[in-house]
Amino acid sequence: MSVRLSARRAAPLALLLLPLLSACGPDRDQFAPACPAAGLVPPTGDITLYRPGSSGHDLVDQVLQGRVVAIDGKCREGDKKDKLDVDVTVTFRFTRGAAMQGNAVTVPVFVAVTEGDTILAKKVYGVDAGFPPNVDQVTRTSAPIQMTMPVTPTKSGAAYSVVAGFQMTPDQLAAARARR
Repeated sequence: MSVRLSARRAAPLALLLLPLLSACGPDRDQFAPACPAAGLVPPTGDITLYRPGSSGHDLVDQVLQGRVVAIDGKCREGDKKDKLDVDVTVTFRFTRGAAMQGNAVTVPVFVAVTEGDTILAKKVYGVDAGFPPNVDQVTRTSAPIQMTMPVTPTKSGAAYSVVAGFQMTPDQLAAARARR
């Protein structure tokens, strides 16, 4: 999995990484463990949901638009010296579409730990995109998701990446790639 970002897209991604890195501060008289890099798998950072059975191209069929706006994390030594614990939260912005029935929809998202091109662990969960009356845009932050990574004296947490995005169907992923 190779991700190339233009300078225009790299700047916002760099801003997403700062909180994860700053959360790795040391306790008094102790060095902080090296933390994994945080990132977004580009085609999965935005999603548009359409009414079932629609063509998926018309605004009147749009149920919801979603965007990953931040990935934050804190890392600490695990219970054992060969483990690193990372708590990750992901923040999303949702916009209600014309075809949304009711006030809420649950959107599947994922957080994964990678080493190079290999996915070591992946958690898929649902985020509630609930809208109060007369509100068409909301921001939601996930509960902390704990990920544990193996570390050794020669392999720190910096050898890993934590990535997040919307868990998409093959059709949704193809549409997201086409929009890019």
